[in-house]
Amino acid sequence: MPIESISADKLAQILRAPSQFQSAVPFPCVILDDFLQSGAAEEVLQEFRVPETDTIYYHHYNNRTLGFNKVQQMGSATQRLLRDFSSQEFIGFLEQLTAVKGLLADPDLDGAGIHDTRRGGHLNMHVDFLAHTLRKNWIRRLNLLIYLNKDWKEEYNGYLEFWDMKIKKRVQKIKPQFNRCVIFRTDRNSFHGYPDRLQCPPETSRKSIAFYYYTQEGRNCALSPTFYQYLPTDPLWKKGLIVADRFALRVYSFLKRYSLVSDGLISKILYK
Repeated sequence: MPIESISADKLAQILRAPSQFQSAVPFPCVILDDFLQSGAAEEVLQEFRVPETDTIYYHHYNNRTLGFNKVQQMGSATQRLLRDFSSQEFIGFLEQLTAVKGLLADPDLDGAGIHDTRRGGHLNMHVDFLAHTLRKNWIRRLNLLIYLNKDWKEEYNGYLEFWDMKIKKRVQKIKPQFNRCVIFRTDRNSFHGYPDRLQCPPETSRKSIAFYYYTQEGRNCALSPTFYQYLPTDPLWKKGLIVADRFALRVYSFLKRYSLVSDGLISKILYK
């Protein structure tokens, strides 16, 4: 099926300058405004919701947001968008843009899907988990984020930050504005997050759709859970809590890989 949510002309226009991805700093990335067709973006925003059932609560010291990855329970426009992101045509576009071959769309939406961060939420600086939790020979290569926030103000915080590999300097600060797409390479040096707690009005939230791409390796990949890192200006007590939470997450990721727990199960136990 042809891609419906993004125009072919838009994708062709982006590919006229593919070097922008590889030459970006502090790691390969690209920021694409007005990415989805305007009608598609509006439809996805209108049906954006995190239902009370099957909500994933990413609630721990380093992260506070809500997630939802049950595709069949999403609205029709969102399902269509995720189907487009999984299509061979779109994967071919990504491979040309990023020079990463053999990309695989994640049918499990592990850690991906709808993300909704409300007032007080945040995501500390980190590099993402690389080895797929369930598909043991898959390694993560790319993140794709679509933002759905109209009239987002700087005082709300929530800007996506890219830092250098030594966590000494913030290199990019990206507004999560409506219909903006951010694609970036994921590896052990791609530190990103939005560490300042959101100060948006209670009726507002930071809305995004996340989709991750992998390649298949010839062997099982060592477990590499999300690695959170403190900032140079963080006080000592905060650094300690970030490191302690990092250790707890590693234990949880091990249990998750061997199907002893799941995000949905833990969310139901702790938050219902």
